Amino acid sequence: IATCSPVSVKSGDRFIPTRAGSNWSINFHYANENCRSPNQNHKAKDASSDSSKDAVAYAALLRNELLGAGIETVPDPHTDDRRHAVLSQDSHSLFRYTVHTKRVPFDSDNEVSPYSLSPLSNKSHKLLRSPRKPARKISKIPFKVLDAPELQDDFYLNLVDWSAGNLLSVGLGACVYLWSACTSQVTRLCDLSVDGDSVTSVCWNERGSLVAVGTHKGYVQIWDAAGGRKLTSLEGHSARVGALAWNGEQLSSGSRDRVILQRDVRTPPSAERRLQGHRQEVCGLKWSPDHQHLASGGNDNKLLVWNSSSLLPVQQYSDHLAAVKAIAWSPHQHGLLASGGGTADRCLRFWNTLTGQALQSTDTGSQVCNLAWSKHANELVSTHGYSQNQILVWKYPSLTQVAKLTGHSYRVLYLAVSPDGEAIVTGAGDETLRFWNVFSKTRCTKESKSVLNLFTRIR
Repeated sequence: IATCSPVSVKSGDRFIPTRAGSNWSINFHYANENCRSPNQNHKAKDASSDSSKDAVAYAALLRNELLGAGIETVPDPHTDDRRHAVLSQDSHSLFRYTVHTKRVPFDSDNEVSPYSLSPLSNKSHKLLRSPRKPARKISKIPFKVLDAPELQDDFYLNLVDWSAGNLLSVGLGACVYLWSACTSQVTRLCDLSVDGDSVTSVCWNERGSLVAVGTHKGYVQIWDAAGGRKLTSLEGHSARVGALAWNGEQLSSGSRDRVILQRDVRTPPSAERRLQGHRQEVCGLKWSPDHQHLASGGNDNKLLVWNSSSLLPVQQYSDHLAAVKAIAWSPHQHGLLASGGGTADRCLRFWNTLTGQALQSTDTGSQVCNLAWSKHANELVSTHGYSQNQILVWKYPSLTQVAKLTGHSYRVLYLAVSPDGEAIVTGAGDETLRFWNVFSKTRCTKESKSVLNLFTRIR
C-alpha cells in the first residue's frame, strides 16, 4: 500500500490535517465577513469614530502576528475592504489539505529581537507607531440661523444664492434681500409688489457684481448689486421663471412655459436662443465648469444636456421617475454630472456626459431637492424633502454618507455654497436659513443657539 501512495507518511492513531497550503490571509477576512450581518457591514463602512479605527488597527495587528501580513500603517477601512473583496472571489474554502513542500523565507523585519521584551514583531511595532489621521468631525448644529419670513415652500423655485463677493441673495415674497456674510448687514435690493409681481428665482453672475431675478410673470431682471439699481428687464417667457444660470455674460432662464432662453446681457433682447426639449416646467439649470454644456432638469422627469451651439439637446437621460431639480457638475472630474429625483424617485444618479453612460445610483429614501459638490474634496452635499427633511454629505465614488444633518422642519428646498467652499446655507419652508460647516478643514465651528432675525421687513 505504501508503494502505491505518492507520499509515505508515518502517523499514529490521530489524524492531524496539514494546513500549510491554505491562504490564511483570504480565509481570515472571509471568516470575519461571514460573521457580520449586512447591517453591520453597512455600519462599518459608514463609521468614522475612534472605536472603529481602533478595530481596524487591531485587525491589522492580528494579521501581522498570525498571518505575517507585514502591515506597517493602519489601512483605510474602505480601500482595505475593497482589496480583500477582490481576493475573496478567488477562493471560498476555509481549509485546503496539501503537502507542504516550500520553506517560508526568513524575514528579518518580522523577526523579534532577542533583547525585546515585547512579543510583537518589528512590523507590528511600526504599525502601532504609524501616525493616525484625526477623525473628521462635522458639527450637527448650524453655526448661524437666520429668520427668513415669506420664504416659499415651493419645490420648483430657486430663491437662495451666494455670490463670489460673499453676499447672500434671498427672494422673500416680492422682495430680494442681500445679506453680507462679512458684516451681517442686510439691504433690500428690489420690491416687485409695486408691479403686482413676486420673486421666483435669484442667481449671481460669476464675478458677483450682477444678480438676475426671475419673476412670477415671466420677466428676468438684471440688477447691479453695488449700485442697487435695475439695469434691464428681459421679456420672452409666458410663465414664471424658476431656474437661472449664468455662463460668462450669457444668462440662461428656464420657465414653466417649458422653454429655456439663452441671452447675452450685453446685446439687444432680440438676440436670444430658444431651447425647447422639455414637456413640462424647467426647474433646474446648471452650466458645466468648462462653460461648454448646459444641463437642464424638468418636471417631465428628464435630464437634458445642451451644447453652446445646438438648439436640440445632445444627450437625454430618462432614468429618473420624478421631477429633476437637483443638478450639479463635478469640479474634479471632467464630464461628470450628478442629478437627483423628486418624491417618486428619491435617487441620486451619476452620468458620464463624455460617453453618455449612466455610472452609479443610490436611493436616498427621500425627495432630492438640491445638490452641490465640494470645491476641495471629492464629496457632495444633498438636501432632501419628503419625508426626512435632512441634509446628507456623501463621499464619491464610494457613495458612503459622511454626515447627516437635521434641523429643518420643512423640506430643505434651497442650497448655496460659500465662495470659499467651506460652508453651505440651506433654506426651507419653515422660513429659516441655516448655515453649516460641512466642507471645513481648518476652521472650528462655534455653535450659535440664538436665532437672528435679520431678514425683517425694511419699511
